[in-house]
Amino acid sequence: MILLNTFYDSATFNYFLLPFFIFVARIFDVTLGTVRIVMISKGQKIWAPILGFFEILIWLLAISRIFENLDNWTCYLGYALGYATGNYFGLKIEEKLAMGIVKIQIITIKEASALINNLKHAGYGITHHQAHGATENVSIIYSVIKRSEIQKVEEIVKTTNPKAFYSVEDVKSVSHGVFPVKIDKRRSWIKGK
Repeated sequence: MILLNTFYDSATFNYFLLPFFIFVARIFDVTLGTVRIVMISKGQKIWAPILGFFEILIWLLAISRIFENLDNWTCYLGYALGYATGNYFGLKIEEKLAMGIVKIQIITIKEASALINNLKHAGYGITHHQAHGATENVSIIYSVIKRSEIQKVEEIVKTTNPKAFYSVEDVKSVSHGVFPVKIDKRRSWIKGK
């Protein structure tokens, strides 16, 4: 017991291990908070409160250590670095999850029939119309896609019309849509395809 108390009072614990534990705790709670906010925006009524519970529990543990060591500047540093790192990891995880749907709007000066055909051929539902831009006529193409499909659509746009302007916006919900059909590789293998 005396050895344990001596260890907790040591400089190694106070100026290295304790700030490191606070740093790691902040990474976890801020990462959870970032993902929780995404879950709220996507209407995930079950996951958001569960993540919120663990987020605040971890935060309470970290902040209680800060208040117990108000004279230890390395704890503040660990807290701040953990917050920044947690934001980074939270955004990376959110990017990997790629949940939800988005609307992509493509504006092209070049004749758009090839781009429209390539998007349709890839299975994307599109709506398009002619419009007048700042200096000339343009074609505007809209498509509502799964967020995980953004890179594929961007590749089609860049390959077909590299100078096209496009923007991507989050969409909370849609009532109907045309989305590419995923081919089940196991099924096609079983059928000998």
